[in-house]
Amino acid sequence: MSYPNLPDPYQQPYSSPPYTPAPYSPAPLSPGQPYYAGVAPYGLDPMTGLPLSDKSKVVAGLLQILPGVVLGLGGIGRFYAGHTTLGVVQIVATICGWVSFWCGFLLLFPFLFYAAAWIWFVIDGIVIMAGRSTDGQGRLLRT
Repeated sequence: MSYPNLPDPYQQPYSSPPYTPAPYSPAPLSPGQPYYAGVAPYGLDPMTGLPLSDKSKVVAGLLQILPGVVLGLGGIGRFYAGHTTLGVVQIVATICGWVSFWCGFLLLFPFLFYAAAWIWFVIDGIVIMAGRSTDGQGRLLRT
C-alpha cells in the first residue's frame, strides 16, 4: 500500500537553488572589481576558484633543479616565478658557495657550505614542482 500524499522524509527542502558560479564574461574590469572577476585567461584553481598564474610550476622547478645540480647555481626558478628576493638570496649563496669552494679547498667548512647550498637549490626545486607554489603576485603556478 502506498501513500502518495505524504512527503518523502529523506528529502531536504530548500528555498533557493544551490550555488552556481557566475558565468565567464570577457568584459573589461571596472575599478572596484577584484582582479580575477570575469577574467582568468589561464584558468581557475579548482580548489579555491582563484585564477592561475601565467607561469608554469614545471618550468620553475626545472629552472631551479637543473642549474642547481649541474652548476650549483640557484635562484633562476625563483626569478622566473617572480620571487625576486629569494632569487637574490640564492644567487648570493651561489656566489659564496663558489668562492668558498675554490678558495678554501684545504678546509672542510667550504665544502660543507657549498654542499648545503646545492641541497637547498635541489630541494627548493622539488618543493616548487610538488607543492602549491605561487608566483610573485600570489597566484598559484599552473601545472
